[in-house]
Amino acid sequence: MTEHDGDGAADVSTGNGTEPREATADVAIPELVIISGMSGAGRSTAAKCLEDLGWFVVDNLPPALIPTMVELGARSQGNVARIAVVVDVRGRRFFDNLRESLADLDAKQVTRRIVFLESSDDALVRRFESVRRPHPLQGDGRIVDGIAAERDLLRELRGDADLVIDTSGLNVHELRAKMDAQFAGDEKPELRATVMSFGFKYGLPVDADLVVDMRFLPNPHWVPELRPFTGLNDEVSNYVFNQPGAKEFLDRYTELLQLIAAGYRREGKRYVTVAVGCTGGKHRSVATSEKLAARLSAAGVETVVVHRDLGRE
Repeated sequence: MTEHDGDGAADVSTGNGTEPREATADVAIPELVIISGMSGAGRSTAAKCLEDLGWFVVDNLPPALIPTMVELGARSQGNVARIAVVVDVRGRRFFDNLRESLADLDAKQVTRRIVFLESSDDALVRRFESVRRPHPLQGDGRIVDGIAAERDLLRELRGDADLVIDTSGLNVHELRAKMDAQFAGDEKPELRATVMSFGFKYGLPVDADLVVDMRFLPNPHWVPELRPFTGLNDEVSNYVFNQPGAKEFLDRYTELLQLIAAGYRREGKRYVTVAVGCTGGKHRSVATSEKLAARLSAAGVETVVVHRDLGRE
């Protein structure tokens, strides 16, 4: 996946030179999504996805102008109900204003979310090298120097993000599917969950909020008749959940997730990624992810299942 970012800053003004006014009670304040993250991690793809879903998208908007953009949307008489702005290091002269702008939006009770696109250093280096472009912060150094500088600059924003998407192993279509899962549709659930199976031997998912280790159960890989199958097959799923402690674990962990979900809702967190791991990400983690996702869906949590390492062997 390659990111194609423009060079010019967005030109947005109120048209009268005045400061943005407070929205009145009869003015519909637009919903706001702020897209940021590492250069090359897929910001442009995420923004294009929201644009295709009907959002009004502004690329490379200086953070100080975000409240102005929301004010303009509020004056549109409902024509601009959802706004997405892309904030990145190309606007680093204005980046210090972001915190002040976010506080302003909170004071005006603007519904806003921050989506942060993450990726590994190796993946970012490959992407920049494939298009033969320098990193915007590398200066006279190497691409890895620019990546390190950007990570340091964005560290606090990443910690404040409502949704972190790791695109290291995603192509453009898979990233769009993740964005569609989170933002498509008229209904906005209180909490959305991604249940991701993975193999520990391939590394932990960096965007996981919670990690479950299923290696306490016997590995179907060592059962010859089950080895060719995956956790999506009934034979493997039945084997896994007939093991001592498997069903009890599923029951208790579902209860724990319901408790955590209630706390997330109280804290205003709308997205959670539960990573379920086993050795290779083929049998136990896949079967458990499917069961866990079904339990969450039955409890009213909109849930997406992703099998990160399935088929990787």
